[in-house]
Amino acid sequence: MTQITNGSDDVHQHSGWWFPGVILGAITLLSGVFLLYDLRPDIRPSGDRTSDTVPIRLSVGDLVLMVPANYLESRPARAGGPQHTVTLSALLPDLRGYTASEGRQFQNNAPDSPVVRFFFKAGEKDMAAEERLQRIYGPYLTDSTGHDSDFGLTQYTFRPQAAYGRSDLFAGLGGGRTLLFLCERADPQLTSPNCLVSGRIVAANVSFSWRFKRAYLARWQEVAAGVDRLLDRWTVH
Repeated sequence: MTQITNGSDDVHQHSGWWFPGVILGAITLLSGVFLLYDLRPDIRPSGDRTSDTVPIRLSVGDLVLMVPANYLESRPARAGGPQHTVTLSALLPDLRGYTASEGRQFQNNAPDSPVVRFFFKAGEKDMAAEERLQRIYGPYLTDSTGHDSDFGLTQYTFRPQAAYGRSDLFAGLGGGRTLLFLCERADPQLTSPNCLVSGRIVAANVSFSWRFKRAYLARWQEVAAGVDRLLDRWTVH
């Protein structure tokens, strides 16, 4: 760019690239700041969790629970009082609650992740395992009687094109009741399969289920006994 000053024949030359250069430098600096921010060590609580073990009194439908805060996944649940849905989580083998030092474990979704999650939902009539087997899963099974499987379980097979065709269904007697294990089948698109467990009724108007990785299916009795202990400890009678 050429500039001629008033009352003078002096001509001053200024580069036309200085302004784009400033913009480019600012963008580079900001990019570096954001990169360093993303790469910083993560010191925040996992999923807005807390290590506090103060007991929280809450209710889901007719079910009243007194749960240590470090088992509750959400801040609204930790406020206590009536809740429509509640999710809790714990780590195997002893089903302990969240701590900051194990925060990454609670985010772990590997095939052998030790996380167990508990789901409560109000306003739904739950079903015993036998009723669920007949009414929900029965129409999709190849054989309603099942066959003996590993780990002291009975296995039921879904028809390949059925709604649950990519899962296996198992039944086992634990804690004096039948439990159903709907277990995803591993494949290239699903490398970290879960088992969803139902069969324990906690209240007339509350559905309850829990989920763990299929890699631990061999230890289902140990896990189920631990779940029963936690529920008995948390439930306010």
